[in-house]
Amino acid sequence: MMIKKIYKLIACGTLLLMIAALSSCKDYLDRSPEAEVSSTDAFISFNNFQGFVEELYSSVPDYTIYTWACDWILGDEILNKVGGIWVNDEMDKGNSWVWDSWISWLSAADIKTDGDTGKGLWSNAWYAIRKANLGLENMENLTDATPEQRDIIKGQLLFFRAFYHFELMTYWGGMPYIDKAFSSADKLDYPRLNCHETADRIAQDLREAADLLPADWDKTATGKLTLGKNQLRVSKITALGYLGKNYLYAGSPLLNYESTGNKNFDTEYCRKAAEVFAELLKYVDKQETQVKLIDWENYSFLFYSHGKNGAIPGYPEAIFQCPVYNAWLKGCPWGPSSNYGDSKANPGAYSSPNARFVENYGTKNGLPIDDPDNHQYDKTDPWANRDPRFYHNIIYDGVQVVKGSMPDADEKYRYADLTTKGHSRVNDKSGRTGYGLRKLVPMDNNNYDQWNDNYMHLSYMRLADVYLMYAEAVLQGYGSATSTGPDYITAEAAVNIIRKRCGAGTVGAKYVNDKEKFMGEIIRERAMELGFEEEFRYNDLRRWMIADQLKYREKTAIYFDRGADGKPINMREEVLVTRPFESKHWWLPLRIKDVSNYPTFGQNPGW
Repeated sequence: MMIKKIYKLIACGTLLLMIAALSSCKDYLDRSPEAEVSSTDAFISFNNFQGFVEELYSSVPDYTIYTWACDWILGDEILNKVGGIWVNDEMDKGNSWVWDSWISWLSAADIKTDGDTGKGLWSNAWYAIRKANLGLENMENLTDATPEQRDIIKGQLLFFRAFYHFELMTYWGGMPYIDKAFSSADKLDYPRLNCHETADRIAQDLREAADLLPADWDKTATGKLTLGKNQLRVSKITALGYLGKNYLYAGSPLLNYESTGNKNFDTEYCRKAAEVFAELLKYVDKQETQVKLIDWENYSFLFYSHGKNGAIPGYPEAIFQCPVYNAWLKGCPWGPSSNYGDSKANPGAYSSPNARFVENYGTKNGLPIDDPDNHQYDKTDPWANRDPRFYHNIIYDGVQVVKGSMPDADEKYRYADLTTKGHSRVNDKSGRTGYGLRKLVPMDNNNYDQWNDNYMHLSYMRLADVYLMYAEAVLQGYGSATSTGPDYITAEAAVNIIRKRCGAGTVGAKYVNDKEKFMGEIIRERAMELGFEEEFRYNDLRRWMIADQLKYREKTAIYFDRGADGKPINMREEVLVTRPFESKHWWLPLRIKDVSNYPTFGQNPGW
């Protein structure tokens, strides 16, 4: 069983793992390779203990670079080339076992904490939980540290213990909450909790972590040791963000149903989420943290840096990211950023946006395109007057995809031709749906323009996500988009903050005044703002218990010709893939070898 294997590994190799962690943390330590570190010495000083903690950061998988394909996008956002064999292709066939049978960021064969690739969430989570527990059990040995440093160490340990339990719960359901560092002699009989019980334990750790950690590392005496290099460190804002997300997930229909049999939102959990998110956002309003929304002019820097000497994208909006190891290697043309774009300008592009998903992008006035009163949307000119994020994220017919010079014979490839027989539409590459994706890469990431110094790095959580989760929590917790229940802004105002950033119109009055319609706008807003990023969409559709609806299971393409005026004519939509869905698909299955070796753990329903 993996859990038992992890416990045995660490029980037998704790000292070696400590030494490996300590020797790799050059920001804090300056010790010769020959130095001997005992299990006690590892926890005596802040420098040594922080070195021990650093491995908890490096255990977080970078889901975007595990393979060269976009295997982190498991929802309804994309279709790969015809004949694709990756995780999302298998999920489209209903094969959820693929998470473990195909090497991916969810699985991986063994525990791995060094370097950037080869890390699996399942294996590394159990490893990191035990490591966090080992640190917590040794807090009394931390004598060479200030009170602030002791708080920071403990806060990080509590955060990571909670974070990894939360990630496990998100994909596999309620889990045993491991709060001790087992030895190989211990009996592994912790009960598997339901989602509410798991979330309550997670909340205890995150609340304490938030109370211990600083809102801004750079403003602490401890943080000044690494001044200006604290972007990736967990803070009070990180802990509050996950505390709110944990409560919102616990209050969502899927986790509520798993725990109580009720498929509705749990009001009390949603109110708790709203209160925590309000607490976080007040720190942002008072500028007591470095976290803030990136302005629209620099919106692309949320997803990639280009021509910035390998700068880590996301700052200052990122709330939690995995570590960065080699931006130059993974930002190269053969890295994940080469999966997107135009199939002629970038022959490595293999993934296309699902045409049905693209319908989430409304018009500039803020209304959805299927609103009968939306006179800004014209079916004969469907790409005019769209939400500004449509133009930032989506390649549509006629878009310029090459900026620089190119041979005369290739000039026809300067603009995307996504008509039914267009050169940008290649079934074994990108464009098969009638769209291309530009959100995650600059348009000059192609064979003709500059390929170098392009680095994609996505966040596990960013501030826009928090505003939208806050809006959802207020709506479901207090019953109205205009409620100020948590003594903060309304849900309507929170959504409009995100729309204002890009220049889109505010939520229409008829949506604000109807709870169900406003929830529909939150669903659509999260698609426009967070689609193609981390597993926001896949997890949202599941936790809302709408992933079984046909409109979220169908992946479509549009076919059309180009009229004399350049506008599409003869347009039709065709379903290319319909994802199977049974009740078992609400959760991923657990490894057979794990549930066989640990019968009290139990398998998820239907698997």
